[in-house]
Amino acid sequence: MQKSRNNTRKIKIGKIEIGGGNPIAVQSMTKTNTADIDATVRQIHDLEKAGCQIVRCAVPDKEAAEALKEIKKQTNIPLVADIHFNHHYALIAAEAGVDKLRINPGNIGDHDKIKAIVDAAKAHGIPIRVGVNSGSLEKEIRKKYQGHVTAEGLVKSALNNIKILEDLGFNDIVISIKATSVPMTIKTYQLISKKVDYPLHVGITEAGIPKIGIVRSAAGIGAILAEGIGDTIRVSLTGDPLEEVRVGYEILKSLELTYHGVTIISCPTCGRADIDVVKIAQEIEEKTRQINQPLMVAIMGCEVNGPGEAADADVGMAGGRGVGLIFREGQVVRKVPEGEMVEALLDEIESMAIK
Repeated sequence: MQKSRNNTRKIKIGKIEIGGGNPIAVQSMTKTNTADIDATVRQIHDLEKAGCQIVRCAVPDKEAAEALKEIKKQTNIPLVADIHFNHHYALIAAEAGVDKLRINPGNIGDHDKIKAIVDAAKAHGIPIRVGVNSGSLEKEIRKKYQGHVTAEGLVKSALNNIKILEDLGFNDIVISIKATSVPMTIKTYQLISKKVDYPLHVGITEAGIPKIGIVRSAAGIGAILAEGIGDTIRVSLTGDPLEEVRVGYEILKSLELTYHGVTIISCPTCGRADIDVVKIAQEIEEKTRQINQPLMVAIMGCEVNGPGEAADADVGMAGGRGVGLIFREGQVVRKVPEGEMVEALLDEIESMAIK
């Protein structure tokens, strides 16, 4: 049974609020060259259509930082600037109107540079995400733990960086502590959630290509969320950022933390199946991605257990022997030839989606 969610403080990122019991927000990151304004804006629009609620852009140079102003003008969802090392880029981003800064205070440099970022964040009313990951753990902390990256070391790094901001009178903070190790990431979030009440951004860093990264992300993010920890998530995949958003929602839906869009349940197929369940399920999934209304759709490969096994589905289909049974809320409503099954099921889905 899922635990109740941790009580974290509320932070506003543009028009989205996280923490304080708000719904868990799904994030992604553009994969374009941020300085290419047109390409970046197009990708953000695509992400928004897929349901992305917060988007982050890498800011590796001054040209990228200066592009943020126009990108912000042409997009709608909250925009986060991802800054490393050069504090000037953070100042440009704040002036450009971004909705959050992602920094690691420890790699920004001296106190005056960090203070300049904090002053800019205060002036523009934007939060800062303190991002710590296993690839950038400070040498002195590694040394304390015999040269190894540990959950305890990652938490110590995060707390040190948070204190830098707190000492400057800044508390509008979001925290992320990610590792490539799934067990280490889970332990890290368990530890940090007991020490702070700041909202937590959850993810598995460098999770990998989709067929591997989806499993790693679901295992790690899912385990953390199931303990009531986490206020926003980002699935990090080596691939299309739209897939990151889709997977993020599937993780939340699997844990019944959100009810967004169509959820496909389908049988694994067996010797009784004489229709191509795999092809049909994939086609239905692709053609219903733009539906935001929560609907459960079942696709079953035979008439033996179809409606019975999917009784909780809003709408579904069971196929076999050249015909398809279309059912709603467990009751058969139509019987159609096999060649018309997909079209008939889509008709029922669309009719329910516009009720």
